[in-house]
Amino acid sequence: MERKQIVRGIILSLLINAALPILVYELLLGHVSNIMALTIATMIPLVETIIYFLKYRKWDVFALFMLVGFILSIIAAFLGGDERLILVRESFVTGIMGFIFLGSLITRRPLIYYFALRFTVGKTEKEQASFADKWNNAYFRKVLRIMTTGWGIVLLGEALLKVVLVYNLSVPTFLAISNLVTYGSIGLAIIWTVLYRKKSRQKIDPTKRE
Repeated sequence: MERKQIVRGIILSLLINAALPILVYELLLGHVSNIMALTIATMIPLVETIIYFLKYRKWDVFALFMLVGFILSIIAAFLGGDERLILVRESFVTGIMGFIFLGSLITRRPLIYYFALRFTVGKTEKEQASFADKWNNAYFRKVLRIMTTGWGIVLLGEALLKVVLVYNLSVPTFLAISNLVTYGSIGLAIIWTVLYRKKSRQKIDPTKRE
């Protein structure tokens, strides 16, 4: 799959499974309850997941991952407590997502394997089979496990850092830097992933060149 196709696929999937649900949630907040807004927003990745399954006869792991995140957000919305506890509800979700990444390391294949299959591999049987064959390469398995571990650590680290910050900073100060911590962590993880993938790709498949 060409780089433009990969980037286009990633952007489209993020728009459908992340940006659009968040936008819908924000637009609904002033009209319905927080729980109802989250529930409606969750329907978007759910519908996309069902359509993907009907089209390709297999589940879209990335969409399911995002769906789990929104469901956890709904659960977190029910959590009560003081002002600071409410502020760390988002970290509760992020932390669990980090554990899901790390937990996938003990399964047959780590989470990043399915993300890579979704975004970097074509939909034909030949392309899918070619990617699956790479799993026989020990270095390929190592790279995907390292990437999965890295993302798990980043998500857990971001969650723990925000918990520490919310109980050690004033609420206005925390609100001012909260998004910086989140987007900064994700941004660094993405940069690391791109660079590490570029470094390891030649060793996995010498015929490929960036």
